Amino acid sequence: MNTPLIAAVCATLALGACSSIGSSRLNPFNWFGSSEPAQASDVDLSRPADPRALVAQVIDMKIEQTVGGVIIRATGLPPTQAYWEAELVPRPVDDGKLVFDFRIFPPIFRANVSTPRSREVTVAAFLSDIKLQGIRQITVQGASNGRTSRR
Repeated sequence: MNTPLIAAVCATLALGACSSIGSSRLNPFNWFGSSEPAQASDVDLSRPADPRALVAQVIDMKIEQTVGGVIIRATGLPPTQAYWEAELVPRPVDDGKLVFDFRIFPPIFRANVSTPRSREVTVAAFLSDIKLQGIRQITVQGASNGRTSRR
């Protein structure tokens, strides 16, 4: 007779605790929320290690939880169509902040401007849980803006 009562009380307490833990920083699903606009930071253009240019504008960034880490997915908007070989190139971690440069090659021949949707370029990068240990902020940087997500 006491066993069902005790089980019901324990289930009620466990379900009540879910709402407070679900919005806390202890829940890994809350760590990197939606991205927010960030200002373009200084990039040393004198002699880049990567010959690709920065994408003109970063229009979206999402960080998705996966088994063993996160996938950083960013969408950029170059000025014309036919940009190619895009990649998120990481800079060294500085004070818990990881910055990725959204690098892309320009078209070889003259290209059409067309609609913004037809010019969008999406790239992604994987970060393991080990590499994420000291990271509090992730930024994807373009030529004119960036997008940032914080823990």
